[in-house]
Amino acid sequence: QVKLSESGGGSVQAGGSLRLSCAASGLTVTQSDMGWFRRRPGKEREKVVVLSWSGAAPDYADSVKGRFTISKDTTKNMIYLQMSNLKPEDTAVYYCAARSLVRADFHYWGQGTQVTVSS
Repeated sequence: QVKLSESGGGSVQAGGSLRLSCAASGLTVTQSDMGWFRRRPGKEREKVVVLSWSGAAPDYADSVKGRFTISKDTTKNMIYLQMSNLKPEDTAVYYCAARSLVRADFHYWGQGTQVTVSS
């Protein structure tokens, strides 16, 4: 059974930083596409960044390029999202997600972690 567990959310002032973590079990982060998504208040869920198993460059949303960085620790089977220069519009519930190589959609999701950025 696949389980993704996020942690590291919280409240921060604009310009601050946070690091989100996602612990994966039941799948291997090196053999799955991994991603971070978010749902901002009143908006649809959107992609933040997708990291392909192939080692290709991460695919970041334009709104976070240069500020957010995805990484993974294969020894711990975890992925991370380092968020810097946070803005109030980054306030959202952030979700870790995964998809197997035979699927086009992300079909494994974590429970989400709240990030609140105050001005």
